[in-house]
Amino acid sequence: MMVRSPRVFERYLFSAFLHRQNWSNFTAFRSSSTKAARLPRMDYQDAVCTLNTLQTNAMALEQVRQERKDPQLQLQAMRSFLQRSGLTVEELDHLNIIHVTGTKGKDAVCTLNTLQTNAMALEQVRQERKDPQLQLQAMRSFLQRSGLTVEELDHLNIIHVTGTKGKGSTCAFTEQILRNYGFRTGFYSSPHLVQVRERIRIDGQPISKELFTKYFWQVYGRLDETKDAHGGSMPAYFRFLTILAFHVFLQEKVDLAVIEVGIGGAYDCTNIIRKPWVCGVSSLGIDHTSILGDTIEKIAWQKGGIFKPGVPAFTVKQPDGPMAVLQERHRRYRPDWLVELAEYLAPSGPVHLGLAGHHQHSNASLALQLSHTWLQRRYLPDEPLPSPAEGNTGVSQALPFQPSPTMLKGLKDTEWPGRTQTLRHDHITYFLDGAHTTRSMLACVRWFSEAAAHHERTAGVPAVRVLLYNATGERDSAAMLKLLVPCHFDFAVFCPNITEVLPSSNADQQNFNVTVENMLTRCLDNQRSWKTLSGQEGRLGAELDVGGELLIPGSLPLVTDRRNDTLVFPCILSALQWISQGRDPVLAVPEKRVAPVQPSVAAKATPLREAAQIHVLVAGSLHLVGGVLKHLDPSSAS
Repeated sequence: MMVRSPRVFERYLFSAFLHRQNWSNFTAFRSSSTKAARLPRMDYQDAVCTLNTLQTNAMALEQVRQERKDPQLQLQAMRSFLQRSGLTVEELDHLNIIHVTGTKGKDAVCTLNTLQTNAMALEQVRQERKDPQLQLQAMRSFLQRSGLTVEELDHLNIIHVTGTKGKGSTCAFTEQILRNYGFRTGFYSSPHLVQVRERIRIDGQPISKELFTKYFWQVYGRLDETKDAHGGSMPAYFRFLTILAFHVFLQEKVDLAVIEVGIGGAYDCTNIIRKPWVCGVSSLGIDHTSILGDTIEKIAWQKGGIFKPGVPAFTVKQPDGPMAVLQERHRRYRPDWLVELAEYLAPSGPVHLGLAGHHQHSNASLALQLSHTWLQRRYLPDEPLPSPAEGNTGVSQALPFQPSPTMLKGLKDTEWPGRTQTLRHDHITYFLDGAHTTRSMLACVRWFSEAAAHHERTAGVPAVRVLLYNATGERDSAAMLKLLVPCHFDFAVFCPNITEVLPSSNADQQNFNVTVENMLTRCLDNQRSWKTLSGQEGRLGAELDVGGELLIPGSLPLVTDRRNDTLVFPCILSALQWISQGRDPVLAVPEKRVAPVQPSVAAKATPLREAAQIHVLVAGSLHLVGGVLKHLDPSSAS
């Protein structure tokens, strides 16, 4: 007899969901899951899921820890397991084995993923949160063990950008502008959408699988070789990738590196940078409160931690409270306000941006100042920077200038997938935005409302509207869903950030820090919130100044007799297949097996099969957007 482990239960839960069993059965199973029982007969998928439990089985991990003290025990244990399985060592002689160590790209990604769950690394992070200074000390130690020094980072001519909303877009604008000048650029960002290589870019492109593999094993090998002398410690996932990015940029001899902060600023592992050329702060808001603080002023203090003495710093317009904190954080060189994009002088008329949405204007303004200041230092290193104008509030105002044709082209050419991105597949239009804070969701709603209305007017017919949503972490889903209700969706679909049923080919998108049970429970909570909120649609529409009959003024009338149905699916692919109903040629291919659904669920899709146009908004999580892009844009996964 054996006891079912929590991981086995979790996989059984997922399997049951896939087979559309009643949720009442899960409750009954859960209540009895701690009793001794034999494992049920399982199919191939269940076998794979059960296999994965051995990654985190507590007894197995303890066994490995004990064996590391005496490596000979590992081979003894293996011989014992082999014998118990009914095999002998002698039988292996007949297999004509070729023995190869793991150095391939997929091995690199899988090894990287172990840093998500490494117990020592996670405990290290927990301890460091009690004393944030330890985070930077640990980062310097890991950097040194990898063969790099903090002084070497000075040669990367870094542009360092933080913020709550828009920091990635700002970095993308800045990188594109300077690349258009002919510089060899490095760009480090997070998170990735489809492949982890996206986080580290050279000249705007993710580094190749070959380069990633080569440099990964160089850095990982040095850290692994030195861990015994440092109590067995290895850096956690994001910390390792930051070190890897610095290593890649130095080896590839970039002219500059645009570095996006991970979380916060003051104690973020990117903040071991001593001498950036210029710093920027995008729009501030409430996010990651357990780490950064529960007020915008506390968050501003963290963000302002990237300022360095004598280094120019720019910020978009902030509320008075956080702006005062930013000033206090850098008295030796106060951060400058930015002029609005409309105030920049463009000889050929209005400035055109490659990224959609009104909120991108402030990000583009910040990027213009960052790139302009970097170019001044590059070409006029001994010239003092122009003195900013003093505003009525005592805050310096960045001076407007006429952007060069190269700058204007850079703004227009910028691409940043997953942020206000539109994909058209025959009769289905996907609107993708990784908005996951209240402020970014407000911007997303405005963008989607205007873009969807424009598409409806162009097509001359109203569209069935579908929301595909998920949220992760500590974020208040109900607050964000409330903002989405006035968009008048016909269907609200929820799913976890699981790309498809079989995860074997998705190592880049695996996250071991949250259980399947928690993910599915979160989806059900979101569904309940939506049902509650959508019952208040009329009142919410009035509050947010959205008409009850029109999406926005000037749009076509809504589809009559809206159903406002909600559904939960076990993975992203099954959700997309149900939404598209075979009408998306990219999804309707033989290798993407269609998941079976109950007749009642299939019946709900009649409006989708009959609609002239379908508009799908994907929002709430960049990880969700990445999973969607993997299926809708196959080139992103190649």
